[in-house]
Amino acid sequence: MTRLAQTLGLNEFQTEIIATVRRFVDREVIPAAAELERTDTYPQALVDTMREMGLFGLMIPESHGGLGESLLTYALCVEELARGWMSVSGVLNTHFIVAYMLRQHGTEEQKQRYLPRMATGETRGAFSMSEPELGSDVAAIRTRGTRTPDGGYTVHGQKMWLTNGGSSTLVAALVRTDEGAEKPHRNLTAFLIEKPVGFGEVKPGLTITGKIDKLGYKGIDTTEMIFDGYAAGADDVLGGVPGQGFFQMMDGIEVGRVNVSARACGVGLRAFELAVRYAQQRETFGKPIAEHQAIAFQLAEMATKVEAAHLMMVNAARLKDSGERNDVAAGMAKYLASEYCNEVTQQSFRIHGGYGYSKEYEIERLMRDAPFLLIGEGTSEIQKQIISKRLLADYRI
Repeated sequence: MTRLAQTLGLNEFQTEIIATVRRFVDREVIPAAAELERTDTYPQALVDTMREMGLFGLMIPESHGGLGESLLTYALCVEELARGWMSVSGVLNTHFIVAYMLRQHGTEEQKQRYLPRMATGETRGAFSMSEPELGSDVAAIRTRGTRTPDGGYTVHGQKMWLTNGGSSTLVAALVRTDEGAEKPHRNLTAFLIEKPVGFGEVKPGLTITGKIDKLGYKGIDTTEMIFDGYAAGADDVLGGVPGQGFFQMMDGIEVGRVNVSARACGVGLRAFELAVRYAQQRETFGKPIAEHQAIAFQLAEMATKVEAAHLMMVNAARLKDSGERNDVAAGMAKYLASEYCNEVTQQSFRIHGGYGYSKEYEIERLMRDAPFLLIGEGTSEIQKQIISKRLLADYRI
């Protein structure tokens, strides 16, 4: 086990599953990541192993076929996966958010229908909120569901940045419906959309575009989703009650931010591991560069940032598990972990010198993956907005 990012107070099962995931990462993920990333290939063999390990059902209740584990256990597993390759952890992220939303807000029929298949990975979840012109203003969603005489909806619009868009079979999509509420966010409804794997018009009125070519975060498919008269039934509404989508999605995003902070912790930890190893192997002026104070001090800074980010992530996960409100803790963890991850990755890149610019070295991939964490599940600016709003409420004079 690594000496950094240790978590106290874990039970025997948590310790064993995290150790198992770490062995999987060291033996299978890290050796395969470079070629899969270079060819932008979906890591099907790794995903199949993750299914066998039960990772898709980590937080799904045992009554529905899952392991019934805590958010903390899940986040620590994600940290390990991201340490190997961030894209592998991304396969789980949207699946996990949809499963969590179903567990918390779904009708009993929806839980029985989807959760057992999600626990095995047979049904794979994706999460769709963003739109081409939306940015961070969720209440301004334009994709619209219009009621039909039979009680269903006809949906028109375009969704953007759909992670696992082609490989998923169940999408939770936030759509505007006319509920007559004065506040815009109370006119938003979350729909559960079943679809086959693939691209193009996968169902009548529903098109999944080809993969978006990205700077990093390769292997995993990121797409657009276009509705053109898609027919959704009344029983496709999450929880069975329209107009609750905003609150349901924000609950999902809250745990998603813990997930993103865990991914940032994993990437930052790997960047540190690469730097501390390289610094002991590379020599200048007759000694390893780790013995030069300029490099040694950088390693000390990097390790401290990795440790601080890990502790904040663990705190946010434990708060959510306890039932306490954790929006500020999750926002702080996501903000700090993603910013520190980028700083640590850049420091590692500098320590590698010219070799850090070569695709033969792993740090080059981390340099392209890390920036995504600054914007995923809400930018750093959005996190600061959430944090400051709560602080001003709590410390109002």
